[in-house]
Amino acid sequence: MRNIKCVIAYDGAAFMGWQSQERGRTVQETIEGALQVVLGHQVRVIASGRTDSGVHAFAQVINFPTESTIPADGLIRGLNTILPGDVAFLSAEDAPLEFNARQMAKTKTYVYVMEISPIRNPFLARYALHEKGPLDCCSMQEAASYLLGEHDFTSFQGAGSPVRTTIRCITTSEVLQKGNKVFFRMQGSGFLRHMVRNIVGTLLQVGKGKRAPTDMQRIIALKDRSFAGPTAPPQGLYLVGVEY
Repeated sequence: MRNIKCVIAYDGAAFMGWQSQERGRTVQETIEGALQVVLGHQVRVIASGRTDSGVHAFAQVINFPTESTIPADGLIRGLNTILPGDVAFLSAEDAPLEFNARQMAKTKTYVYVMEISPIRNPFLARYALHEKGPLDCCSMQEAASYLLGEHDFTSFQGAGSPVRTTIRCITTSEVLQKGNKVFFRMQGSGFLRHMVRNIVGTLLQVGKGKRAPTDMQRIIALKDRSFAGPTAPPQGLYLVGVEY
């Protein structure tokens, strides 16, 4: 028996998220269907985490068991030949049998992309949140800095997400502007459902002058979702890395 670890990338615009479901196209069922064709047996993959409908991934990590003797590089070639154009295998390697992409992930990194422009760019509509007016990125960065460290992130948790604990440790939380693009980068031990998007919605309120940067501290302390900002749309969010 082998345990294969892979890194995949996908454009989430046409997917109903990662997890297989009865209705709609998902990344998981697309990947598992391709693996079944190449390996000749049914496969159930384990992913580092689930991404929502419309969310993209530069480096999602998965693993799966197989008794196939196909070498890793041949596996990548075969899979990428039959997969649709919006998903691809970037790498594959034999991992220890005990490796688990979800349970062993130490940190994950997400980036949220915003386009600041009076006119929406139709070529970016599926890949960035469009904002017409300017944003105060310095205030947004100050607000983002209050997220660093270990906190209870109940105020930023989406509904319908049973978890053992809402405490997470954030090691990177920064807002960067390059030209008319604003990037929010966040790395941490784990993330609650819609957590990054709910934080982005709150940061946007700060950037528009509707909240003070220090409000972020109060929102965290209140542990109440109703005090945070709205959930930002999914198309600007990217899973960019998983560390083990």
